[in-house]
Amino acid sequence: MGILTDEMQRLVREQRLVGRALRTAVDLKALGSRSVIIDCEVIQADGGTRTAAITGGYVALAHALRHFTPKPLRKNVAAVSAGFVQGELVLDLAYAEDSVADADVNVVATSGGELIEVQGTAEGRPFSRADFDRVLELSMRGIAQLIEAQNNALKK
Repeated sequence: MGILTDEMQRLVREQRLVGRALRTAVDLKALGSRSVIIDCEVIQADGGTRTAAITGGYVALAHALRHFTPKPLRKNVAAVSAGFVQGELVLDLAYAEDSVADADVNVVATSGGELIEVQGTAEGRPFSRADFDRVLELSMRGIAQLIEAQNNALKK
């Protein structure tokens, strides 16, 4: 077995993040012995590929499981990035913003408001607990909007 390059290690970490997030949406007992593979390829993005893979991956998962009985889906799952860019709180950071952000936080949550994963890094300066609470609040509002968009897409 060879040594994984830095890029390969990054891809494995991202794959594990997406898998953890999507497994949260599924009642594994109701799924039974079946396996579902969701291949997330973000074709066009200006940053936020992990969060896009999770949010879009959930739509693919829900679509794939729509005819299963009993219904194995529990809750929607979506993800978003937020952070501070030049002191301003920003939701859904573009690459240009992410690369100069003072702080960058990725949040993955369910439609019930439960947190699945939070990844935060102070790039330019440390941030306070109050700043973190502001980032989390904005992120959860963004996730609620994404879940609404997921549900609308699944109605079609």
